[in-house]
Amino acid sequence: MVKFRSTCFLILASLFCCKKPYNPPASSTANSYLVVEGVINPGSDSTIIKLSKTVTLNAGITLNPITGATVTVENNQGNTWPLIDDGNGSYFSTALNLPASQQYRLRISIASGSQYLSDFESVKITPPIDSIGYLVENDGLQLYINAHDPSNSTHYYRWDYDETWIFHAKYLSVSRLDTIKHTIEYRTPDQMVYYCFGNQKSSNIILNSTTKLSQDVVYQSPLTKIPLTSEKLESKYSILVKQYALSPKAYAFYQNLKKNTEQLGSIFDAEPSQLVGNIHCTTNSGEPVIGYITVASIQSKRIFIANSSLPKGISATYPYDCEEDTAYYANKQGFNDVQNTLINPPYSYEATTPVSAPGGGIIAYKYSTPVCMDCTLRGTTKVPSFWK
Repeated sequence: MVKFRSTCFLILASLFCCKKPYNPPASSTANSYLVVEGVINPGSDSTIIKLSKTVTLNAGITLNPITGATVTVENNQGNTWPLIDDGNGSYFSTALNLPASQQYRLRISIASGSQYLSDFESVKITPPIDSIGYLVENDGLQLYINAHDPSNSTHYYRWDYDETWIFHAKYLSVSRLDTIKHTIEYRTPDQMVYYCFGNQKSSNIILNSTTKLSQDVVYQSPLTKIPLTSEKLESKYSILVKQYALSPKAYAFYQNLKKNTEQLGSIFDAEPSQLVGNIHCTTNSGEPVIGYITVASIQSKRIFIANSSLPKGISATYPYDCEEDTAYYANKQGFNDVQNTLINPPYSYEATTPVSAPGGGIIAYKYSTPVCMDCTLRGTTKVPSFWK
């Protein structure tokens, strides 16, 4: 028994005590590979393809878009449809309206002279989204999706989403400090920075398969979970979900990508695997390319969730620690503290509603840090066209 306990102790010690930092070789490699993202949409919606290069772990940047490339959709009959470069790494076309009976691929030529081709893919017809719903759970608002294919031919699904919500700053700022004139100026209606709209796109890979079911039905498949204290639920929240039908090979690619990017980090997680996509470099057969181009119609649905429709007691927690202080302003003297003269006034701060002052022509203002009073530091005051 003593020997058994000693053995267990040694095993546990080796697992938890012998830890040292590990710097993977990839963090210093100079290789940079092409990443292709997007779907060829044969229907009436836009086709958007994003091109970028991988970056090293110590590069200090997360985005490395490729501009100036030539990107073309072509079919197995020799017809082509060029995409437009937006100058930011995205290449797009309005409705292509392609015949569903043909196969399509992507041809890419970048400025360095490298050429790339994706494999020909058949058109997948994506069934409509039935509904988007939510469940209120102890740790958050769980959003889910329902869908089905009456023809029983889809089986493999992928989703992404775009979130939008309205939120407000901690404090209402009705005036601001002119840093040139050193004067307090009241805000006009179009200068108000209390209410803003936030936006966030999905970053996880969301998949589901119905191959093990008797019917091609997706029921309450999880999309995302929002903490009950999130600002997203402060007033009104909206989510636009897009649904894509996948081929078995495309589903396998995204499944491996999900495992490699989201499910690594402990001894119980899946082992990393090589990503095999359907895009190849024709000028250098040994060059890896990351991506899988599918050809599928896109179905989308948007819902709104108002805070008033949720159970009582759900309230947002402001993401910053905020405090207000008082400063005194006189037209000739500038900012003055009655007890301690402020030689260098806090010109970067936003002034709130004026409060009562000691008199003598001096006006008192409440002020705080910009992140507590200016919502445009985290959002925009422009109302989205779809908002209601």
